[in-house]
Amino acid sequence: MSLLVVGSIALDSVETPFGRREDVLGGSATYFSTAASFFGPVRLVATVGEDFPAEHVRFLEERGVDLAGLERRAGRTFRWKGRYAFDLNTAHTLETQLNVFGDFQPELPAAYRDSRYVFLGNIDPDLQRRVLDQVKAPRFVACDTMNFWIDSKRESLLKTLRRVDMLFVNDAEARQLAGEHNVVKAARRILGFGPRAVVIKRGEYGALFFAGDHVFSACAYPLASLFDPTGAGDSFAGGFMGYLARSGREAPDVLRRAIVTGSVLASFAVEQFSLDRLATLAHDEIRGRYRELLQLAHFDELEADLFDGLRR
Repeated sequence: MSLLVVGSIALDSVETPFGRREDVLGGSATYFSTAASFFGPVRLVATVGEDFPAEHVRFLEERGVDLAGLERRAGRTFRWKGRYAFDLNTAHTLETQLNVFGDFQPELPAAYRDSRYVFLGNIDPDLQRRVLDQVKAPRFVACDTMNFWIDSKRESLLKTLRRVDMLFVNDAEARQLAGEHNVVKAARRILGFGPRAVVIKRGEYGALFFAGDHVFSACAYPLASLFDPTGAGDSFAGGFMGYLARSGREAPDVLRRAIVTGSVLASFAVEQFSLDRLATLAHDEIRGRYRELLQLAHFDELEADLFDGLRR
């Protein structure tokens, strides 16, 4: 398994109806690599400032994350401050300080260039292609994006989409990118931009997967305790890509299981602030929740004569 992630590492200040935390560990690459690390080692490329706490570096190392691609530079670490309303569906950004992340130019160590599975986190699409130019022959490439890049660098993003196998977006981003209100039509149009598959993340409503004529809908795990949705999408992607890389196959049945696995990891990530829940998560808990999701989505085959004689 050789799984590479390129993205952000941040210090987040988050406020939800259930509490507030200041300068906690965050960032797309952090959530992704932590979730993926349950399935095997992860190679990480990111940048942090001289103020980045050593305890966070130790946490990632203890998770088996290869930090040869982590660059520490003079200056301050990327910081994000946000607030969630009571429904927890939308993050309201209060402050963004790019700091050393503002001129991030990802350079892959030589040992990373043979990575077979690659995840391009939510960064400038020009930088996403810069990473792809450095990887020799990846087997499967997935990327994430956001409304800012869709609006400000659309043509660059379209160039990136022609070079990836899968795109992760939420439903609002899918509509914006495709110019379609209906998410099914939006997914079909996005497939025409180049990727072989699209995953549309729908938060508490699960996820939709589209590849050619193949469609799969995965439900979200119904949670009684949800404290902080920050990083849910990146944890989903980490669970997905971690499972995929461990499997070493991209058959439809494997992709379906990877989507359910991503949903499982995301469901744990939101149960506490920052990475706190993933830090204590055990493999048996992942297996147990996966089985629960199987039962939630299970139904029997239709009885052959059930619809006989229905009125026209």
